[in-house]
Amino acid sequence: MGLVVAGVMVISIAGFVVAELLDAGPASADSELFFEDPVADLVVQLLGIAIAIPIVLFGARVLGRRPAGTVSSVVGRLRWGWLGRCAAVGVPLMVVQVGLLIAWTWNDEPVGESGTGFPGWPVFLLSLAVILALVPFQAAAEEYVFRGWLVQVIGRVARSPWPAVVVASLLFALAHGFGELSGFVLLLYSALWWGWLVIRTGGLEAVIVMHVANNLLAFGLAAGFGELASTETAADAPWQAMVAELVFAPLYCLIVARIAGRRGIERVTP
Repeated sequence: MGLVVAGVMVISIAGFVVAELLDAGPASADSELFFEDPVADLVVQLLGIAIAIPIVLFGARVLGRRPAGTVSSVVGRLRWGWLGRCAAVGVPLMVVQVGLLIAWTWNDEPVGESGTGFPGWPVFLLSLAVILALVPFQAAAEEYVFRGWLVQVIGRVARSPWPAVVVASLLFALAHGFGELSGFVLLLYSALWWGWLVIRTGGLEAVIVMHVANNLLAFGLAAGFGELASTETAADAPWQAMVAELVFAPLYCLIVARIAGRRGIERVTP
């Protein structure tokens, strides 16, 4: 955990230093951003989270004295075929969920209301390139920390994995900061379901898919409406997002768990 915190600090300090050297820092001294350019700032923020993947794998191999791949699944590696099947279920579901949420909240607060509007094709395409290149690693890193390594480490002192899932889920929700109560409930509820799914499928593949799909859509919409500079997180989600998650989180998890059972996906180590 100390290495993860140190890695985040190193990336953050490097971002501040580069911004100062290039005189590209935010105009306001009170800003929470690294760069005035939201695309450059996004790169630093995503890298600051993605760095957790190699740190967690290093921790498992060197400190835990076990194969690094055991963090990924019970077979000691990511099962790419299974990940692809999960994507075939999760990506369409996430598109429907986000679409319904936009339609539901459009009259209350249209997407892009707080942004600057469409930034133009060059900036938008550059933003998409950054998002597609880095968001999968950022989202996967959160899964490796909270649904993988942390659950495994806490689970070593308990006969059941469920206390570890509950503790890791609470930490996952708290890690996104304090915003709206609806956002906190959404994060905790989702994390509990995803923790359950990891145990039921014996690996991180199914939850990585859903996390990546969610973040790609969120960042993609933010880029399209000029909202990349926003400091809001899932902790600031409105109550409508929480209600939608109450339905879609168990829907996805139960479908995938059923498919895993039918296909004989390994749930325990050989």
